[in-house]
Amino acid sequence: MRLDKLIASNGGFSRRQAAEAIRRGRIAVNGEPIRKPDAAVDPDADRITVDGEPFVYALYVYYMLNKPAGYVSSTEDGDTVIALLGEDGKRPGLFPCGRLDIDTEGLLLITDDGPLAHLLLSPRRHVEKEYFFTCSPAITDEGIKMIESGVDLGDFTAKPARIAPSDDRLSGTVAVTEGKFHQVKRMLSRAGSEVTYLKRVRFGTLDLDPALAPGEYRPLTDDEISALRRAAEKEGIKQ
Repeated sequence: MRLDKLIASNGGFSRRQAAEAIRRGRIAVNGEPIRKPDAAVDPDADRITVDGEPFVYALYVYYMLNKPAGYVSSTEDGDTVIALLGEDGKRPGLFPCGRLDIDTEGLLLITDDGPLAHLLLSPRRHVEKEYFFTCSPAITDEGIKMIESGVDLGDFTAKPARIAPSDDRLSGTVAVTEGKFHQVKRMLSRAGSEVTYLKRVRFGTLDLDPALAPGEYRPLTDDEISALRRAAEKEGIKQ
């Protein structure tokens, strides 16, 4: 791998900044300063330091973000979820695993691990996404049964979902295995109730960390990553 590409991979430097740091002799490989940005290095075998500090290379990174309302699940410039990661968001290739509507809050996985994201989002894997909702008017028994049996939304029929309403039926949680555009809102609307607030609280085995305020994020733990991989690698359940 090119040295400048490697140094820029973890987000602390842009590609241009990495090249400049290399030319200034700030980067050493196996104890020797390297001044050529295109120098070939092996991140698994070579000992690399930046300003004397060990450089830790991660093949992939995984962040849990508590998405606030008003941000777009996109990688483009502007008020995007990637911008909320600050310097960590500069790592090339980061993207949100799935999307949340601009007014929907809650758990969003941001990573550069395309193969894992593909598996987690594949309809054949039936990885659940659970949401907390408030609605008006109160959802009826008939509406609950409709959601639990599968809702015809015109362009597609949503698969049976698990719904747990509150005692007053004005809020609750719903878990779906798909991720169609506005799906939860459309399901509740078809069942006779309009969603007034929506927040994703779980994605597969990953629960939203209650310590994260809206807009805050943290890296996933090794155990959380392993659990997600196990969930993603299960064979799809035929329904």
